[in-house]
Amino acid sequence: MKKAARRGIASGAAALMLSAGAVAMAAPQAAAAEACTVSYKVNTWSGGFTATLSVTNLGDALKNWTLEWDFPGDQKVTGSWNTHVAQTGRHVALRNVAHNASLAKGATVTPGVQGTHSGAVTMPTAFKLNGRTCAVVPSSAAPAVRSADARAAAERAADRVDNPYQGAKVYVNPDWAAKASAEPGGDRVADQPTGVWMDRRAAITGTNGARGLREHLDTALQQGANLVQVVIYNLPGRDCAALASNGELGPDDLDVYQTEFIDPIAEIFQDPKYADLRIVTVVEIDSLPNLITNVSPRPTATENCNRMKENGNYQKGIAYALRTFGAIPNVYNYIDIGHHGWLGWDDNFQPTVDLLAQVARDSGSMANVHGFITNTANYGALTEPYFSINDTVNGRSVRESTWVDWNRYVDELSYAQAMRRALAQAGFGDGTGMLIDTSRNGWGGSDRPTGPGPQTDVDAYVDGGRLDRRIHPGNWCNQAGAGLGERPTAAPASGIDAYVWMKPPGESDGSSTEIPNDEGKGFDRMCDPTYEGNERNNFNRSGALPDAPLSGHWFSAQFQELMRNAYPPLS
Repeated sequence: MKKAARRGIASGAAALMLSAGAVAMAAPQAAAAEACTVSYKVNTWSGGFTATLSVTNLGDALKNWTLEWDFPGDQKVTGSWNTHVAQTGRHVALRNVAHNASLAKGATVTPGVQGTHSGAVTMPTAFKLNGRTCAVVPSSAAPAVRSADARAAAERAADRVDNPYQGAKVYVNPDWAAKASAEPGGDRVADQPTGVWMDRRAAITGTNGARGLREHLDTALQQGANLVQVVIYNLPGRDCAALASNGELGPDDLDVYQTEFIDPIAEIFQDPKYADLRIVTVVEIDSLPNLITNVSPRPTATENCNRMKENGNYQKGIAYALRTFGAIPNVYNYIDIGHHGWLGWDDNFQPTVDLLAQVARDSGSMANVHGFITNTANYGALTEPYFSINDTVNGRSVRESTWVDWNRYVDELSYAQAMRRALAQAGFGDGTGMLIDTSRNGWGGSDRPTGPGPQTDVDAYVDGGRLDRRIHPGNWCNQAGAGLGERPTAAPASGIDAYVWMKPPGESDGSSTEIPNDEGKGFDRMCDPTYEGNERNNFNRSGALPDAPLSGHWFSAQFQELMRNAYPPLS
């Protein structure tokens, strides 16, 4: 099954691309007397549509703006980007968001809407900007939009693929590559593609000498790449069960998240010059699973996670991101599904599936989700070759071992494939693709087992044969002994779109001591090598490396260890 069909966007001859040139228009010579010009482009499919507008202000500079029109048909708006939208009957009003409120004379803004229809999609013929009539102009004449380029780009992007990684040249981030190359032996992996993290608003424009999002996409074009991986990671009350990765936004900052984070990113994504790029988004890791496992009445509950469950801003924020990015034809949304050592138990697994399905429906369509990703920034072994969940030792199941602890999965591949089947049954479809982050789950080096453990008892059998050498599978911060895993690879196993390095190896998970900072990042004792644990890792030691910097900052000692313990080994 092609994911284009799952998404609901028609391709080829079935796609309808309309421009404002198809409707009655004001005479071009009269346009200067109008408040603005409007170009309106529509992409439709059975039951749905997106419309992108290019609005150029011809009058005095505006501090705020509202664009209004009436639909001739039965269109209903269900989402938007770069704008707030309200609809009453057939009347639609688009209002500026924070980042595009000011509109100078001659400046252009490009809002868009997504919606549904049951009849023919008839285009609006009259628009008003702040109450003044605008001229509708043909796309080919729109002064601030290369409409021919935009139309061609949209048509190319509408030809979506089942697996965006198949046959793709994936972008290599020069900022990460430079740090890797500066390490002894780092040039062996500096050419590998990694995720670009948008973890605060400032990251969109660039921080501390690092490229901003537009610069990354421009550099991708210069490289001849056609796929870029972008991690969207700035929810209100982010990562409610951990302090090291807390973000800049408070629990109630949903509007800021939508208008100052998601909307500006979407505006960049939809630039026509990037239409040939397949943009893979990883949407908000370490979020929805927390609403299952770390809320009351469970002993693992945190006050922050309880608050996020009560206010619903994780669900609302992710639904908004899915809806906004889902309206852009060349964007492929993947949602985080934790990892096997977090959600592999029955009371975590199916409730997570149900929550994911509900959030996708809240976004307007389950087709806004292209796939899912497991093990993001984590350490779970890809496979455990020397024991399986079905093994028994002296009549005792492997599930009874301290390490497995009644989990139904022992590695990421089996978990990802099982989760894929469950998600398909929940309505996402058989074409759903999975990604596995293998950036730090190699577990090679001299301590790597070469065969099964002794069959004296079930714990000796599991502990002697397991590749994952962590003290506890719930340990997540800068784990000692970890190594680089499988290199990024397209379609490596059934149902798996790719192995990826979404977490750039060498970037810290969190500081091992408290470090004052202006990035909203706290100190989590799980990053302290002396910490003896909590409910979430069954009160085991953290297993973290010492002397770690803030999350996202370069950690040379860890990078060197990851290379030493790489599996497959580096040559």
